[in-house]
Amino acid sequence: MSMDNQLKNKRQNEIIHLVTALELETQEQVAEQLRIRGYRVTQATVSRDIRELKLIKVASASGGYRYAPRVRNDLAVNERLSRILSDSLIRVEAASNLVVVHTLSGSANVSAEALDTLGWHEIVGTIAGDNTIFIAARNEQDAVSVAERIRKYTGNM
Repeated sequence: MSMDNQLKNKRQNEIIHLVTALELETQEQVAEQLRIRGYRVTQATVSRDIRELKLIKVASASGGYRYAPRVRNDLAVNERLSRILSDSLIRVEAASNLVVVHTLSGSANVSAEALDTLGWHEIVGTIAGDNTIFIAARNEQDAVSVAERIRKYTGNM
């Protein structure tokens, strides 16, 4: 991979991180955040990156719109993920702001990927081992909500 491609990949990964962590409404805001982090970019570069990353505008908590990664959310994908989760799920427990999901041996990684793909805003991130997933929720209430949603989503009440 060429140096230019490495820099582009690094910059685009940073853009994904920024739009996930911050409410950035304009390309100029994205460019400014990149510049703060040491990237030398123009608005045209940021525009091209946003198009290549297929970022979309979604409603923000403040009432405006912000950039966000596109979430694969079509019916076929959701049905398949639901089946993966349902087939492998053993137990779901909320503990403080964490949700602990126990799966069949060897199923935690694919189940965590399925959960990540759903794009639930309460989930900050997931870590998967062989048969256990730790889900970091934004707070204790969100952890309880996520645990309930996983149970309902998979039909495991």
